[in-house]
Amino acid sequence: MEDVRGIPITKGNHVRYTGTGSTGEVTDLKSDDEGSWVLLDTTELWYKTDSLEVIREEDYLKIKNHTIFKSEKVNEKEDVKDKVQRSKTKFENVDMSNELCDGGG
Repeated sequence: MEDVRGIPITKGNHVRYTGTGSTGEVTDLKSDDEGSWVLLDTTELWYKTDSLEVIREEDYLKIKNHTIFKSEKVNEKEDVKDKVQRSKTKFENVDMSNELCDGGG
């Protein structure tokens, strides 16, 4: 299997999806009637190899360690679940009855 530039893709390679810039490590490979596919560890999604480019490990680590807010680990599933739960709890006691929501006309 090869990436968009013709570079061979194997398990353990780091790749970037050219459509969105998503990156990850290749954990599995498969081929079917529609083409060649790789599974990425970061998204747990299958990507067609003709939309991927193999990147160097140091480039992958730079991308992986870059976050908008250094104090937040936004890519960890448990942190995201906790944030969603905290957001839900903030609105549990909000009164959304029809008396509070009048139409404009």
